[in-house]
Amino acid sequence: MSIAVLHSRALSGMDALSVSVEVHLANGLPSFTIVGLPDAEVRESKDRVRAALLNAGFQIPAKRITINLAPADLPKESGRFDLPIALGILAASDQIPGDQLHRYEFAGELSLSGRLRPIRGALAMTFAMHRSTDGAPRAFILPEDNAAEAALVADAAIYPAASLLQVCSHFAAIHDEAGLERYRSRQQVRAPDYPDFSDVKGQLQAKRALEVAAAGAHSVLLVGPPGAGKTMLAARFAGLLPPMSDEEALESAAVRSLTGGFSVADWKTRPFRSPHHTTSGVALVGGGHVPRPGEISLAHCGVLFLDELPEFDRRVLEVLRQPLESGRITISRAAQQADFPARFQLIAAMNPCPCGYLGQPSGKCHCTPEAVLRYQGRISGPLLDRIDMQIEVAAMAPHTLSADADGESSEAIAARVAQAFELQLARQGKANQRLTTREIDRHCRLDSSGEKLLRASMLRLHWSARAYHRVLKVARTIADLAGATCVGTQHVAEAIQFRRALRER
Repeated sequence: MSIAVLHSRALSGMDALSVSVEVHLANGLPSFTIVGLPDAEVRESKDRVRAALLNAGFQIPAKRITINLAPADLPKESGRFDLPIALGILAASDQIPGDQLHRYEFAGELSLSGRLRPIRGALAMTFAMHRSTDGAPRAFILPEDNAAEAALVADAAIYPAASLLQVCSHFAAIHDEAGLERYRSRQQVRAPDYPDFSDVKGQLQAKRALEVAAAGAHSVLLVGPPGAGKTMLAARFAGLLPPMSDEEALESAAVRSLTGGFSVADWKTRPFRSPHHTTSGVALVGGGHVPRPGEISLAHCGVLFLDELPEFDRRVLEVLRQPLESGRITISRAAQQADFPARFQLIAAMNPCPCGYLGQPSGKCHCTPEAVLRYQGRISGPLLDRIDMQIEVAAMAPHTLSADADGESSEAIAARVAQAFELQLARQGKANQRLTTREIDRHCRLDSSGEKLLRASMLRLHWSARAYHRVLKVARTIADLAGATCVGTQHVAEAIQFRRALRER
């Protein structure tokens, strides 16, 4: 046998596209060539594979070795192709049986000793392999450190291996029903452990606003002086959100798997991402020569917290405008295009002025009106228009700080949030924040007094059509929390109070 064909996967955004690893041995001067648009990591695999084969006790064929990674126009990166390349050489040179290789897919980076090192994107690869429409799903052989992650895909046949020699022994003994064992998950996934809202003293209006935001998947801007508790509130917000569905958990885990940052212990725990204000636009939305997900995608189905919002570069913040609307981000490069999910809840926090004490009774603020406008103007009108709720977080009084914490627990608030969210799913199949214009007209219809109040507010505050619709969606969420079928005037009035933008104060 002078040719062998194995199957693997290449990552392209969230997709893990099928790749055929074709190995051909020909007569001639010994050489080792890899074709099929490989990057530097893949080209270097020939040295890793050569050393791994020798240290595992195999022979390197003294022939012209050609490796083709098909399709040829799909960029290939990372060391995940080491394992299929090594097995292809062994099968083509008849050092291992090759009649069963077509039943499996392979991925794994080889050390020089032949040990298998973990790879990134194992969950995304398993997810794509299991959903493949190209015949029955194949079994997956991969490094043992990736087995628990890959096994999160229900019914996937995962065979973990510690070394190249173990994989070869599996195919040598396959007819005797020996070799690698199918992975059975034995790890107990812990329940999510979020900080509790009962730790926060006072701030009843801010707590109420975050409850509404959690129930309807609305974005929030918290405005207040330093030390008022904005960061503390944001850190506890994820504990109010409804439990993740299996589909959400799998999609969120698959995105984090692309960066190698997912742990099985975090299964069904909503991500909380808090990038520093020096973060670049590429780090926030994703990118690179080989596109990888950014912070907004790593926060998919979770929370993206931007503290000190005006301190971010304005051009960095502007890239949030499209993902906030669509819930996805498309990164285009000359060689390829990558599409990542980015359905996150934005929680942002800022001071009202450069010193942070604007409007405080202490009179500590000496910022000029021009300085205040310049500071607040770092957040553009179009971005501010896309934030559903803008809430003032007042400074804490000394007697409130010294009192015992007596606020509601996250569990109690989350129960009301989950009940309101179930109403939304039963009515329209999605959270209120994701309603389209036509669905808003159907599900957020107001009575005459509520319509009159909202129109008057829109004229006085000079709201855009987007702001008008977002207030309607927030009012619908408030009505759901109250268990009301129709959106009433009191629900609209509360939603308007949650939409007092900085430039409207």
